[in-house]
Amino acid sequence: MRVRPANTADIPALAIIAEHSYREAFKTILEEDVLATRDAAFFAARFAGSWDRTILVEEGTPLGFLLMTDGHIDMLFMDPDASGKGAGTLLLREAEAAGAKSLECFRDNQGARRFYERHGWRIAREYDREFAGKNRSFVFYVKDGVGSPTAL
Repeated sequence: MRVRPANTADIPALAIIAEHSYREAFKTILEEDVLATRDAAFFAARFAGSWDRTILVEEGTPLGFLLMTDGHIDMLFMDPDASGKGAGTLLLREAEAAGAKSLECFRDNQGARRFYERHGWRIAREYDREFAGKNRSFVFYVKDGVGSPTAL
């Protein structure tokens, strides 16, 4: 496995990973109509303006990716079929080496929370905010106490 910066040619593959991962990770958190709006086309449009802040892990083909802005991890999605093989850990370590200091996660995304906490991330605060037309619960993580819990 290797980690590398994404490029524009990666956008279609990353958009498919995002759609599949999003549906799998949030199927018990978000309503079906919300999930339906987060398809590959939605993510491809999102990545069109941010691919230069994206890193991916691959093993012949992309397995997952991470998008980071100013030390905040905006997204970390893995192909559900690649989960548990160490690719997510490689991405997270790369982000940490590049200065990652915060991230936000749905409070009820237990799999992601276990992953981040296993890698030394700690909850700085819990809160509710609007997401996809409803008030939702989130947690804000920092790495080793670094980062501002009021950054969002």
